[in-house]
Amino acid sequence: MNLANKLTIVRIFLIPIFLIFLAIKLPYGTVLATFVFIIAALTDKLDGYIARSRNQITKFGKFMDPLADKLLVTSAIVSLVELHIVSALAAVIILSREFAVTGLRSIAASEGKVIAASWWGKIKTVVQIIAIIFALLRVNIITVPSLNELLADLPWITNFFEWGTNIAMFIAVVITIISGVDYFVKNKDVIRTDR
Repeated sequence: MNLANKLTIVRIFLIPIFLIFLAIKLPYGTVLATFVFIIAALTDKLDGYIARSRNQITKFGKFMDPLADKLLVTSAIVSLVELHIVSALAAVIILSREFAVTGLRSIAASEGKVIAASWWGKIKTVVQIIAIIFALLRVNIITVPSLNELLADLPWITNFFEWGTNIAMFIAVVITIISGVDYFVKNKDVIRTDR
């Protein structure tokens, strides 16, 4: 297994660590969860760079890298809905697209085809990760007492992260929809009903 694929596996293993820090009421648990999420997100950029620069693009990587991204994003989105930071509607749209594209990839795989991440898919992942980081920073402002006290005299920062989260999540939903449509349009031969 090459280094890029190992980083993809590391990203998958970081997901439960992220969820534990976010769920358990530890002092600065949400801060640790945010750092773990950022590290996991950075491995996505790093594994892609390594795979391309070393010419180590594999079928395993083409399949597992997008799956690892989906696991990371969906676990974060569901957690943020539970924390009342992200709307359930946004989560349903994002998760529906992820399931639909995964289904499309599964049908293609059964025919021996691999659908690699598209340009829109990559943009979607970056925008979703930025939106989630905004949301996690907002969670930290709300839940970390020392940070909450520090920012009590600076309400514009709290407002910035509240509005920033909402705007970033809205953009993420729009790009998610565009990305999903793009996958299905480009791979319509995979789901043709007249075959």
